[in-house]
Amino acid sequence: MVITVADLKGVSDRLLVPINAIITPSAHDRAAQSGITIIREQRVTAPLTVKPGRPTRTVTSVARVIDHTNLSPLATRDDIASLCGEARDYRFASVCVSPPHVSGAASDTRGTDVAVCSVVAFPLGAHDSQLKASEALECVKSGALEIDMVANSGLLHSGEFRAYYDDIALVRRAIGREIKLKVIIEAPLLDDCDIVRAGVLVAEAGADFVKTSTGVYSQARTADVHLLKRALGSRVQIKAAGGIRDAQSACAMLDAGADRLGTSSSIAIMWELGAR
Repeated sequence: MVITVADLKGVSDRLLVPINAIITPSAHDRAAQSGITIIREQRVTAPLTVKPGRPTRTVTSVARVIDHTNLSPLATRDDIASLCGEARDYRFASVCVSPPHVSGAASDTRGTDVAVCSVVAFPLGAHDSQLKASEALECVKSGALEIDMVANSGLLHSGEFRAYYDDIALVRRAIGREIKLKVIIEAPLLDDCDIVRAGVLVAEAGADFVKTSTGVYSQARTADVHLLKRALGSRVQIKAAGGIRDAQSACAMLDAGADRLGTSSSIAIMWELGAR
């Protein structure tokens, strides 16, 4: 359960919440400003994460939602070949690589059910929209079936919501509907209202996924996944990425509502889950 500012409406003195509820920072601030005491009840209701050391999901079910990632600027052709080999062995959803490596990755995964994903305007997002669209289209021409584009958070921060929407919509039109489009909003750098607003704009612009973060400036948080899931429901899928390095974190993100995970620690997660 996620407690947001909306849950404080009509509360005058105290609010009783489950002991394992996630309370957003803005809800904490509003409660303090309004003199509201948030009390955690001692009885645990629905658990938000799995117990340490006891992942509840299978190797196969987790593998099929992982984007096996290597976006290192030092990545070599051999590194990408190894990444693709691991993805084939474990049947990950995709390999996520930088644009120059798309063609090689497409060759390495040909004939398998592993998709090739590439990033656009990574990691800043503060690029000209036409350049983003062109980069995305070139990735698709090279064999990418999925695009993870970084949204322009500066536009959102300055209230230029139409421009933020247009930036995403232009890439959507450039690559067509057959290609999966994931939009990175850098949720941990935003307040709750902007996280929800970004998610809504991403969905309305026709993207398939809203992605929490690049992992460069911030790490994925279960609270952000909960908030997006609560606000958007089934309008758009959610990809959590950034700092997911073990099975506990991976399962927590999935339990919070993530549909896809981006991680460079995929093999370690598989081994924790029991793969050999």
